[in-house]
Amino acid sequence: MNGKAYTPDEVAQLFQISKHTVYELIKRGELQAFKVGNKMRIEHEEIERYKESTKAPAKKKRVDQSNIQTSLPIRLSGSHDFLVEHFVKQTAKDLQLQVQPTYIGSLEGLMMLYRGQSDIAAIHLLDPASQEYNLPFIHQLFVYESISVVRLVSREQGFIVAKGNPKGISDFYDLSRKEVQFVNRQKGAGTRFLLDSMLSRNGIDPGKISGYTNEEWNHLSTASYISRGMADVAFGIQSAASHLGLDFIPVAKEQFDLVFRFTNENKQGLTDLIEYLQSPEFKSSLTDLEGYDIQYLGKIIYQTSKTEETSC
Repeated sequence: MNGKAYTPDEVAQLFQISKHTVYELIKRGELQAFKVGNKMRIEHEEIERYKESTKAPAKKKRVDQSNIQTSLPIRLSGSHDFLVEHFVKQTAKDLQLQVQPTYIGSLEGLMMLYRGQSDIAAIHLLDPASQEYNLPFIHQLFVYESISVVRLVSREQGFIVAKGNPKGISDFYDLSRKEVQFVNRQKGAGTRFLLDSMLSRNGIDPGKISGYTNEEWNHLSTASYISRGMADVAFGIQSAASHLGLDFIPVAKEQFDLVFRFTNENKQGLTDLIEYLQSPEFKSSLTDLEGYDIQYLGKIIYQTSKTEETSC
């Protein structure tokens, strides 16, 4: 295993792209990085993983050529999740259907869908008033559009801590202890929505949490702060803790959904994707499910009346 860590400049040279593009890939969660002081570093294994993810699929199509939308790629925006990443890779392999992800957080992803800048939004947004996930936001935004909301997974959210939980983190009040260093997610992330809702419910002033303003853009980058000893606790998903061999203290179960917005241009591609999401083939491809509940995987939990007409 190559233990070398590369600077953004070195990665830019390797891929023959600008350093700005490298930082954008890191910001969107497409390239995982960690910080040493104020410097970004990318591990060799992560560079190899990214190379593989960008390769054109070589396998034959699983469905008829006539049923595949080939003119334009399907654009996905929103929250990063390991299962979303897996879904993107599997559709490229099994359907030869190109899905281009932009991991910018649930709220921004949903707004991109609303503005017609994407075709699918990956979201897990808790409405503080109703304590319901996703649908309250969708009902406010999508009045005339043809959409389907499909359940991907239920996920465990909680505290990510070092092995053995050396600081004894057990609840949200522990985050405001002076000796505890926290690392947060960016504004607009579904995890940030949940955290802030929990802090408000418990009457905790975020200003008293050391590290509350230190923001990262995806679960793995956030958890890497704990694995490298740069923070004591993060709030995130169990699978991120498992990936880095960290301990996890469950707090809440959340609903992670995919919102499909149908147009004349994308309706066949989106229909193929939903059918694939519901297929035994995709379900059998899921192997690492710690922290996930896939009982309702592929279930349509909401759709507008126009969707049936559009997606026929």
